[in-house]
Amino acid sequence: MNQAANSLPVILYVDDEPGARKYFQRALEDQATVLTAASVDEAKALLEQHGEQLAVLVSDQRMPGANGNALLFHAWERYPQTVRILTTAYSELAQTVEAINQGRIHRYLPKPWDITTLRLEIAQAVDLARLRRRHDRLLGEKLALRRREVLGNRIGTLYALCMAGTAESAALDAYLSGALCAGVAAAPDWLMEDCAQLAGADAFRAAALARAVRLYVEALDTGGVSPADPLALVADTFGTAFRRGADGIGVLTEPGVLAEYLDCAPDAPVSPRHARWLALLVWLARRDVTLRLTASADGVQCRPARTAEPPTRAHLASWIARF
Repeated sequence: MNQAANSLPVILYVDDEPGARKYFQRALEDQATVLTAASVDEAKALLEQHGEQLAVLVSDQRMPGANGNALLFHAWERYPQTVRILTTAYSELAQTVEAINQGRIHRYLPKPWDITTLRLEIAQAVDLARLRRRHDRLLGEKLALRRREVLGNRIGTLYALCMAGTAESAALDAYLSGALCAGVAAAPDWLMEDCAQLAGADAFRAAALARAVRLYVEALDTGGVSPADPLALVADTFGTAFRRGADGIGVLTEPGVLAEYLDCAPDAPVSPRHARWLALLVWLARRDVTLRLTASADGVQCRPARTAEPPTRAHLASWIARF
């Protein structure tokens, strides 16, 4: 494509009749880059190549093999920003009306086309596609900001829970490095919830985690446990999900649990195993012991170490930025 063509919106027209494809392409050649396909299978291949750039998909209904509705439903599931239009010379409209009512098809254009109407309909469809992409971009930016706020608040809560300002707060480095190795979702659906409801649910969830951690720390304090073998304590916490090596390094093969508090929806209770994990880190930090966690092909490697200095405000901010 030349530079002028690259500035035009991209449209895909699907029809098994060569004359219809040629007519459609000529009618719109000055207002769009028109790709054409002669079958649903050929159209799906073009969708795979150009789906992210495609503004409008127009398909004839009656074609050999799968019909136009099937193709437009396929595009609706995979490329919802693309505006989908069905065209046909036949009057069997029951399925088309149902699809339009469900939002899977934007509009129905009867054949034969009036060229002025066709150009106007396509121009409006292109405008709608642009609005959808702009909306999705703005929504993505909003969710990214909300995600950072939620993660920042949760990390701050963890800092307070780890008795900030004392040796126990050094446990936060181990906890956050493990969560980072496990991975945290980019923009989960629950970020769309009302801000006040989200904050309230998160507060109750944090309080439940704090109670559970306190109880597990007390159990470690009174259970006659020794910090001499931290990996044995990790094995007690994770069971068969933790594999201990002979070189003083263990591997957690199910790392998802390490990010549970940061990653899950506020109405999802924190599991006892996750609370025991945080409690263990706090309990070890009181005894000047921590765990160094790094990602590996097998999972998350875990190595005992001496605690470092408690995190500062700048250190905490750098952790938040890394998520």
